[in-house]
Amino acid sequence: MPTPPDPGLGRIAFRYPDFTAFAFARFCIVAALEMQSVAVGWQVYEITKRPLDLGLVGLAQFLPGIAFFLPAGHTVDRLDRRRLLMACYVGFALCSSLLLLIALRGGHSARPIYAVAALLGTVRCFNFPTGRALLPQLVPEEHFSNAVAWNSSIFQGATILGPTFGGLLYALSRGPAAVYATAIAVALGAILSTLRIKAREKPRPREPMSLATVLAGFGYIWKQKVVLGSISLDLFAVLLGGAVALLPVYAREILHTGPWGLGLLRSAPGVGAAAMAVLLAHRPLKRRVGPAMLWCVAGFGVFTIIFGLSRSLILSLISLSLVGATDMVSVVIRAILVQLGTPDEMRGRVNAVDMMFIGASNQLGEFESGLTAHWFGTVPAVVLGGIGTLVVIAIWAWRFPELRRADRMVSVQEQTTLPG
Repeated sequence: MPTPPDPGLGRIAFRYPDFTAFAFARFCIVAALEMQSVAVGWQVYEITKRPLDLGLVGLAQFLPGIAFFLPAGHTVDRLDRRRLLMACYVGFALCSSLLLLIALRGGHSARPIYAVAALLGTVRCFNFPTGRALLPQLVPEEHFSNAVAWNSSIFQGATILGPTFGGLLYALSRGPAAVYATAIAVALGAILSTLRIKAREKPRPREPMSLATVLAGFGYIWKQKVVLGSISLDLFAVLLGGAVALLPVYAREILHTGPWGLGLLRSAPGVGAAAMAVLLAHRPLKRRVGPAMLWCVAGFGVFTIIFGLSRSLILSLISLSLVGATDMVSVVIRAILVQLGTPDEMRGRVNAVDMMFIGASNQLGEFESGLTAHWFGTVPAVVLGGIGTLVVIAIWAWRFPELRRADRMVSVQEQTTLPG
């Protein structure tokens, strides 16, 4: 009679105190940023009443990435990653403090908020590759996929609670100041938790900064077609299909709800994504991971279209939850392929390139959504974006046969040596 699987194996990453401290800090900082994003979106829309200005918040966060993502990756591969991560969390707390100051002064212009958004984007340039490069040093390789799934689940849990709490707090306090003050306090919790991390760092060669070393991440990704296909698929699918920037318009003008409803809408993708991440932690994908990724991104496009056409808050919440669930599959697959297949001394640079792709799909996608809504209207912008995602899927399935044929969740080097 076969031995039943140990249920504790589904949570094995938490047996390592360093991962637990890292996960708690990540939950705190993401929750702080998410509750803050609800306040920023509602505050900007109350000031300007224009969807385009919501897109400009995303653009302001994206633009620093163009200038800093390559130096950030090189910095991550040279410096102590734990200390760098803590510095990023201090930077996020500073941004929340500046937003609090703007709110207390009661300004009637969105320009100072755009400036803080640009500073937030700069900190993100360093935070993303630092956290991604530090994670493999916290658990053994055989438990890394479990750590990735739980790390994604914790991230999504924060995206559920953060916006919901932020929206309720905004509504109860009748303004954004209380939200920003709470974000500062939660960010301090992330800083304290990071102090407990003792990463098992391996000695890394101190390569001098040159054009060749800075661009090494691009070179690595270009050679690994499975990774190139997966991250570029995410770039264009989410760039076209993202509707997050327009949620304040949907909440106020289409679904006729308030800040609390906006918080629920912002949380809904996280609900679906967190449920999927927990499922993947206990039942990891073992076969046909490439087709699974393509079908799930196609589902992302379909559910985006349903959300765009919805006039019901319940249907909108369900659609957004399914958007998050389908997106989570590609997030986990891509994270494992990139992390396991990248040498430790290059993880900062490779993850910086990945961050640039993700930033383009998220922050630049917010600008694209705001711009198309300004041109065509809010509902047509979201529906056309979902249709664009389906077109991208068809092109990528044809253009990257390596991704279509990817079978098992293994490192990139192993994947390229599999038969067939």
